[in-house]
Amino acid sequence: MIDLKSNLTVPNILSLMRIIILLPFAIFVVREDYIKAGLILILSGLTDLFDGYIARKFNQVTKIGKMLDPTADKLTLMAVMICVSLKFPSVLPFMIILIIKEVSMLVAGAFLLKKKKNPPSSKWYGKFSTFMFYVSITAIIGAKAVWNIDIEFLNIFLMSMTSICMLYSLWRYFNIFVSIIKEA
Repeated sequence: MIDLKSNLTVPNILSLMRIIILLPFAIFVVREDYIKAGLILILSGLTDLFDGYIARKFNQVTKIGKMLDPTADKLTLMAVMICVSLKFPSVLPFMIILIIKEVSMLVAGAFLLKKKKNPPSSKWYGKFSTFMFYVSITAIIGAKAVWNIDIEFLNIFLMSMTSICMLYSLWRYFNIFVSIIKEA
């Protein structure tokens, strides 16, 4: 049975909050209330940044947190990708690349767990590529919200840079995955 008291930590609450705010984010994007959607995205990014730091700094790492944080990450990325792709069709090809990366990471992690191996913890390049994703999406939504413009070149440039970071991250994680499998 899950001990609620020992799992009710600030990092876990932050991860849960990231999942809960996905619905308002999607509603604001659909309603084209991009300022509110952007603010929610910034809040989501900040909670993602701080939950792991707080967990390690204050010894609040839990098994649930180890599953909850990456789950919140993946759900957030997928929700943002879907919403933004619907409103900004020029980013759709890049979103497909990012979805392939995320699905690959999930499959590799599940494979390792099935083999009773621990998936690798997040690395700087994974965090950086997620940061680039948030910066790019916030800029795309922000340009529409503040100036009511959709600059296709800017969207493509930002998503190209994000895709390069994501693919680099995938390559590095793939190398770790291979080394873990070889250890078996």
